[in-house]
Formats: sequence, structure tokens, C-alpha cells
Amino acid sequence: MDRNKSVIELRGVSIYHTDGESKQLNKEDELVLSDVNLSVSEGEMVYFIGRVGSGKSTLLKTLYAEVQLLVGEGSVVGMDLRRLKRSDIPYLRRRMGIVFQDYRLLDDRNVFYNLYDVMRATGWKNESDIRHRIDEVLNLVGLQTKAYKMPHELSGGEQQRLVIARALLNSPRLILADEPTGNLDPVTADGIMRLFREITAKGCAIVMSTHNTALIEQYPARTIMFSKGHISEIDLATSFQD
Repeated sequence: MDRNKSVIELRGVSIYHTDGESKQLNKEDELVLSDVNLSVSEGEMVYFIGRVGSGKSTLLKTLYAEVQLLVGEGSVVGMDLRRLKRSDIPYLRRRMGIVFQDYRLLDDRNVFYNLYDVMRATGWKNESDIRHRIDEVLNLVGLQTKAYKMPHELSGGEQQRLVIARALLNSPRLILADEPTGNLDPVTADGIMRLFREITAKGCAIVMSTHNTALIEQYPARTIMFSKGHISEIDLATSFQD
């Protein structure tokens, strides 16, 4: 695995809250972040930290094309965000995994079908291949005995593991995680971080927003600070030792 292979490249990017789907900026559009330069390679773990409203979630949404990139240059998992058409967005998202704090599981379907339906929707057709891949990801996240449980029968940590399993289905090169441990107790959060380490060791990059600096102290990695409309890389792990 070439660890230097880039999965995110942003150069001279400014990000705005825009109204609608216009390809041009309007004077009403609100500037969120400016002069963003960021590169993330395969197998890297990168933290986004900063106050609420500092732009962390907005940048993540830009990376999975929920927010349009209108200024600067950006590519994610080999796709050019500036040239991305609406019809291209599903293909972009099949190359990555997205982990939400609020899980976004299908409450009327069990664990197996939460994964099965995603696979069918993303182009998997062979029934045997689908079942084999579901078994693989459930084993990876430690839910191999929970396939026929309903989401409400799972603990918060188990639900988050199911979300991570869903994110892994298409063997992504990148996972974007928005506050994935925000609703979890410290022991459960530690288990999620151990799982993330296993995932990055296999070459998948993870970009994670968090307010939990204790996790960064325990699991140090590149840390990007969001402040006053800009981002900067900081050595937060070293500061814990001062």
C-alpha cells in the first residue's frame, strides 16, 4: 500500500453557506472558511477540532459533496469536486464511508438488512457476494452475533459499530466521521478508536471531527484546528506532554 497516495487534496479553497444549487456565489452567501489547504494520504488518521460553528462539519459536507465547492481546487478519492455533476455524487460516495453522530439507521430493518439494502442500492447484485461481505464487515466491527437484532436492541456503541460497518461495505479509501464518539461513554468511545486504528492500518484514511481532546491524547494523530474562518495544523499531542 502506497501510504503517500492522496485521498484528499484541497488547494486555495474557500467554503460558503450558499442558498440553493447555484454554481456562482451571491452577495448573500456566507463565508465559512477561507484559504483552506489540506492533503490527506491513504492510511492516515486526521482529527478536526474547534468550537461549535467553526466549520468542521461544513468542510466534511464539502468533502462528500453535500456543500458545493465553488472557490479553489479540490479532489476527493480521485474525483474533482469542482467538476462534479449532481449525477456523479453517488459514485463519489461509493468510494468513501460516512459515519454520522446520529447513526441514521433504518429502524424498521434489522442489522443484516441495514447493510443489505445499502449494498443493493450501491450496485451489488450477487446474493452470495453480498452475504459474504456483510459477514466480513460484521466480524470486523465485532457484531457477528447481532445480524438479526433490530437497531433499538443494540447499545449506543453497537449502533455506532453498525454505522462503521455500513461505511466499510464498499471497501472505501476514506472514511469521514462527524463526532462519532460524541454520544458514547469513555469505554465505548475507546473501543471505537481501537477499531479506527485497525481500519487505518489496512490503508483506509479516516478524517474525524471531535471535541474530545482526551481521545487525541490517547490516540495521537494529525490534528487540524478550525478557528476564525481558517484551518491550521497543530501539534496538540505534544502540548499534552508540556
